[in-house]
Amino acid sequence: MANTVEILIAGFGGQGILFAGKFLAYKGLMDDKQVSWLPSYGPEMRGGTCNCSVVVSDSPIGTPIIQKPDVLMAMNLPSLDKFEDAVKPGGKIFIDSSLIERKVKRTDVDVYYVPATKLAGEAGIPTLANMILTGKVIDTVSELAGGEIDATLAKIVSARHADLLDVNRKALQMGADC
Repeated sequence: MANTVEILIAGFGGQGILFAGKFLAYKGLMDDKQVSWLPSYGPEMRGGTCNCSVVVSDSPIGTPIIQKPDVLMAMNLPSLDKFEDAVKPGGKIFIDSSLIERKVKRTDVDVYYVPATKLAGEAGIPTLANMILTGKVIDTVSELAGGEIDATLAKIVSARHADLLDVNRKALQMGADC
């Protein structure tokens, strides 16, 4: 059976939701996997709701549409409220506990409460809470573990923002360590 993980990342526009998804998709490519990345955002863009679906697999992907994700990254309460019940039993939910105070109601999923926004602020990288949470996902989800972190960052961080490579790497490591 194919090794496949379906990931839904959700939050407000401006939180780096699409960037985190793009990072995971490119990481899958760099790790020689099949991938799909499907962004979805409201007309409001920054400040509006936003999510993206990422599928990483050893075999061809039939559809980029995710009905029942294996992994949910929720960066705001409306996203947790909307998608909590969609996660497959036995799946994983990663929550920015700095912004979401309530606990997950389900008992059939693994939940990781990461104070990503608080950690990012304390580290002087307030815009990288998304990458802290992504680091925790990569460290925890076996289908994403290992692989090409540096090469992936070099691919998605534009040349004019090369100064952000190290802070993105730091944010991913912070997430893996918490």
